Amino acid sequence: MQQTAPEQFDLAGMVADLNTLLRLKTTIIGMKLFATVEEMAAIPKIRRPSAVHTTDQIVSMASRLGWTVGITADDLVGAQCRAVVGLGPQDDKWLAGENYVGVWHGTAEDARKRQEALDVVPYGQYQALAVSPLTSGRLNPPDVCLVYATPGQMIILINGLQYTGYRKFEWSVVGETACADSWGRALKTGEPSLSLPCFAERRYGGVPDEEMLMALPPSYLAKAITGMKQLAKNGLRYPIAPYGIQADVRAGMGVSYGKK
Repeated sequence: MQQTAPEQFDLAGMVADLNTLLRLKTTIIGMKLFATVEEMAAIPKIRRPSAVHTTDQIVSMASRLGWTVGITADDLVGAQCRAVVGLGPQDDKWLAGENYVGVWHGTAEDARKRQEALDVVPYGQYQALAVSPLTSGRLNPPDVCLVYATPGQMIILINGLQYTGYRKFEWSVVGETACADSWGRALKTGEPSLSLPCFAERRYGGVPDEEMLMALPPSYLAKAITGMKQLAKNGLRYPIAPYGIQADVRAGMGVSYGKK
């Protein structure tokens, strides 16, 4: 049976649209898992780490520095980073979460509950992972796109996703290891996944206080862009201009709903 080639996207065009619609300050990147190290290593101009890092740092090398970086399990600092992206086992030792008792959780039971709550890529399918700015086109298509944005930018992105084919989004907050809420969940489910970046993402990945993270497959990102363009035509766009807390609201509401 002949396999269908993965859908290709105008990634540079998508980034240009997103930056016009949302005025993002952080580079939009792609993330892709590979069944073999050789496939990852064949990506043009890919960098390989010379030190041990967290996945948060690897992601930020792409989103903050504009690098294309590839890793294997050996490049990551421990079982937690490896397990979320499917490069390490989610075995009983990992599920116990002993390292987190007395650090992030008061009891061994609490630590285990948190580990069990994480959305992770099943182990055994992949040997490598790469991240790269979408505009480079080196990962086309990526498995997921990562968009860092402020809450105001993020709600417009979500509104764009909901413009047609409406659905209620329900996202999780696992606390520490919030990458399981973003790229872990999106890689596992193929669904848009929003997170509040955690302590480690901010400390080691340099994510600023004001940013949230949305991980989503490129097809969903294209859908969001289409929706946001229509919202902008309707006068619902970013930045959201404050109307004034003491002003008569009828004039402002009339711009959006006056003919309804």
